Amino acid sequence: MKNGPEKIAVVLFNLGGPDNLAAARPFLFNLFNDPDILGVPWPARFLLAGLISFLRAPAARKIYVHLGGSSPLLVNTKAQAETLTRLLSGEDGDYRVFISMRYWGPRSDEVAQQIRGFDPDRVVLLPLYPQFSKTTTGSSRKDWARAARKAGLHAPTVAVCCYPAVSGMVAAQAARIKEALCDLESGGNREPRPRVLFSAHGLPKRTVASGDPYQWQVEQTAAAIVGELKGAPDTPPFDSVVCYQSRVGPMEWIGPSTTEEIARAGEDKAPVIVLPVAFVSEHSETLVELDIEYRRLAEKQGVEIYVRLPALATSEPFMGALKELTIKAAGSDGPICSCEGPRLCPQRFIHCPL
Repeated sequence: MKNGPEKIAVVLFNLGGPDNLAAARPFLFNLFNDPDILGVPWPARFLLAGLISFLRAPAARKIYVHLGGSSPLLVNTKAQAETLTRLLSGEDGDYRVFISMRYWGPRSDEVAQQIRGFDPDRVVLLPLYPQFSKTTTGSSRKDWARAARKAGLHAPTVAVCCYPAVSGMVAAQAARIKEALCDLESGGNREPRPRVLFSAHGLPKRTVASGDPYQWQVEQTAAAIVGELKGAPDTPPFDSVVCYQSRVGPMEWIGPSTTEEIARAGEDKAPVIVLPVAFVSEHSETLVELDIEYRRLAEKQGVEIYVRLPALATSEPFMGALKELTIKAAGSDGPICSCEGPRLCPQRFIHCPL
């Protein structure tokens, strides 16, 4: 029988990113060789992943040149892990926070071995994806289960599946939008009303049509933020729309696209405030796509004011929400819980893990 406080391993799931320019191609291969990303049987998937990564690697390397030659995602996730560790230090239990990236290091096999050495009484899986998708949280959970079995890690495990409208996250996002709206109003920008673009990573339509709740959950996040803003005193008037970025390939994707909404704002002469609503850390989709590519597009489309709000990172309300989610999961009977406890998604979303 173990002595002392219960030992709890907290595993932060994130996407990962290349740590040097040469890693761009193998990172892309890992991404497209995932059956939850490219849903074709092996070995066809292996061959397609090799072709796609070969074709896309030059463009990817150009993106990472803008970021100093590597993805900042691991550095940013480490900052979140350190903050969460500090917040949990005063709680009952010996919490240890680990990072598991899906497509680049540190990956599940390495982290599972580290956690086995920690010998926890319980494991909490906490995705840094607020909205559930089988392509993100679902894929990470499956890969973790494989790695844990391989490592002989048998501690009881509870997975947080999603937290699309958790109060701390919503409050943090709403506060940033309100500050930007007030800045625009103080600068004399009242008509036309500013337009908030809740920009999220897109998915192919067929993925959503198969029962993936991601789009519905993104809309729940945006609706909660708008509700928070409209319930706050002295929030300046604004319009808003949910839109999707980062389309890849010829297939049909969910919309409207962020580029379409930027063009529409230009036609309407509306100031634009872009909030990365599904990204909690800065990485290539925010620092390059939103900050550089879409800003240039906005200028070409006649958008005179383009404000991109930062990702949540280690903001106090958001990290406080992650702390509460962790504690709730650690005390759950498991194996899966959401921010609201029972199933959150309508029944039509068959990929909802609850």
